[in-house]
Amino acid sequence: MRNILKVDTPNDYARFVEAPVLHPLISIIHYDELAPFRHSLNNYGVYGLFIQRQFPLNLSYGMKTIEASDGSIIAVEPGQIGGLEDNGERISLSGWVLLWSPELMHGSELERQLDRYPFFSYFFSDSLPMEPDEWLSITQLVAQMRQELISHDDSPSLRNILLGYLRLILEYCNRIYLRQLSVEDKTGNDLLKRFLNLLQQYFRENRQLTHGLPTVAYCASELAYSPRYFGDIVHRATGGTAIGFIHNYVTGQAKSLLMNGHNISETSRLLGFDYPHHFTRLFKRTTGLTPSKFLGK
Repeated sequence: MRNILKVDTPNDYARFVEAPVLHPLISIIHYDELAPFRHSLNNYGVYGLFIQRQFPLNLSYGMKTIEASDGSIIAVEPGQIGGLEDNGERISLSGWVLLWSPELMHGSELERQLDRYPFFSYFFSDSLPMEPDEWLSITQLVAQMRQELISHDDSPSLRNILLGYLRLILEYCNRIYLRQLSVEDKTGNDLLKRFLNLLQQYFRENRQLTHGLPTVAYCASELAYSPRYFGDIVHRATGGTAIGFIHNYVTGQAKSLLMNGHNISETSRLLGFDYPHHFTRLFKRTTGLTPSKFLGK
């Protein structure tokens, strides 16, 4: 059995690295102030930004290895497993960690616009490399957030201030993401971005409730490709299949629904499955776990 740290709340990781606990819904950790600590492979129930000078080698996120450059950011989202399994070694790192619960954003404009930040996605397996001025701006914002937590008791006003800082930091991250995307292979990445946007729109409009899961033929047609050519481009860009891309997206939506309190039957229905056991079969094929085991039941 793998040694996995469950990060159900922001402070689960803070306690693991012996950092101060400042707020129930957000944790801000300054690695430079900590004693050496162990590696951890984390099962995230929170959102997070790891803003570091250097990262350990062979970090994973989901089933992929992250390409982490120096002076960069790795973003994580609920329902994913990432990090490096504890091997007894103690390490020292430089930089910051910002972890926050989905509850902090509940009902806010930031929650409604979270899909504007594709760098949280399972499909994005790189870090976000910062320019020196971006490192300075982002780390200063994180330090100011921490000072707010130290200086003020929890209140609606404080939470609104924290969300304001968080939105600004995510906009910096998005600028870095878009800059990085512009210098990569535009054909494949542009298609994947439009593919992802199409899936997001499909579920945002609840089309799955009347039409079921989107098919490869539907997506190819909407994006003006033949199904065969569409599949070839997706395969070149990801190494996987177009239907696998759809299933991974659906599984990500399922994880979010399950972690927000929906049971398996409700989740199945909301995602457009005719029967819960069809949903369970797809979820297990994609993740290796049944929905019940994913929830720890």
